[in-house]
Amino acid sequence: MKTVRILVWILCACFASVAWGQQPTCGVDTPWAEFHRQNMMRWNRCERVLNINNVGNLALKWGHRTSGPVQTSPAVANGVVYVGDNSDVYALKASTGAKLWSYPVTAAISSPAVANGVVYVSSQDGRVYALNARAGTLLWSFSTRNFGESSPTVANGVVYVGSSDNNVYALNAKTGALLWSYATNFFVYSSPAVANGVVYVGAGDYKVYALNASTGALLWSYTTGNSVYTSPAVANGVVYVGSVDGNVYALHADTGVLLWSYATGDSVYHSSPAVANGVVYIGSEDSNVYALDADIGALLWIYTTGGFVHSSPAVANGVVYVGSDDKNLYALNASTGAKLWSYPTGQEPESSPVVLNGVVYIGSLDSKIVYAFGLK
Repeated sequence: MKTVRILVWILCACFASVAWGQQPTCGVDTPWAEFHRQNMMRWNRCERVLNINNVGNLALKWGHRTSGPVQTSPAVANGVVYVGDNSDVYALKASTGAKLWSYPVTAAISSPAVANGVVYVSSQDGRVYALNARAGTLLWSFSTRNFGESSPTVANGVVYVGSSDNNVYALNAKTGALLWSYATNFFVYSSPAVANGVVYVGAGDYKVYALNASTGALLWSYTTGNSVYTSPAVANGVVYVGSVDGNVYALHADTGVLLWSYATGDSVYHSSPAVANGVVYIGSEDSNVYALDADIGALLWIYTTGGFVHSSPAVANGVVYVGSDDKNLYALNASTGAKLWSYPTGQEPESSPVVLNGVVYIGSLDSKIVYAFGLK
């Protein structure tokens, strides 16, 4: 492990405690219902059970074997874990892992989004599906004409999703009717972030796009040095995103103007940023997890794993959770990068973790298993 810290952390932490303290009140059962949660930040500020002092006591709570490898992130809402493998969508009881239902799609499935009793997924069969969250029955499907790896985002009754047909789609969440589409110049694997009436999304044409959420009209675009397949995070008027060119970018959310960029040692291909308390956490194919000051892009620390970091970090109550292609799931101290806990999986956990009510959920490529870890 290699941990690097700089003094700017102290000043930034003081500033962040004010700027980031103005957040909505936590509910009784606040879900992690989409890939990037609120504004795509991958931060559960409501977690109160797991912390830096007890996370080392995490143990396997249950594992559910699916029919295929689980590469995408689970969603957890109302005591149910929703997850997809390469052929089915599953609903599992969060407390035990028991299967409640499954829906056959016959192709690889994105991370689910759950809203108003409906589960939304896109699939490599070229369709977006809406399923009844309680029964798993099909409500509607929409054809995107090409395979989908983008995970849906639901906001204000609209489902936003990208497709390999180069388009970003906005669909009526109740009916699946097309509201608008925006054509980029290459595949859209990125999952859209929706904040303040704007859809932010990356594409394989090297660009980050900002689109009007109501009309799909282009507000701005920013060109990076290579494809943008990761999903943006939006916080405090800034869009954070990684690129295959190896850089992490911070862009002004209103104008797309570059605020800063940070060069990792290799491609940022799959790992999307998590943003919490004034810090950006992201993985790279140089095997490192990075913590960067959200305001100026300064390096706060690095944690070196033994393989590519394709998993997207999740942050909760002072702990960063992330998988590595070295076949381990890690829990790191969010302030220092020190390793607090790890668990060896049989193969790469390229799925991104979810942390909710003292339990960490993640899928793995190894034994076709969805894992749940809780305190001993």
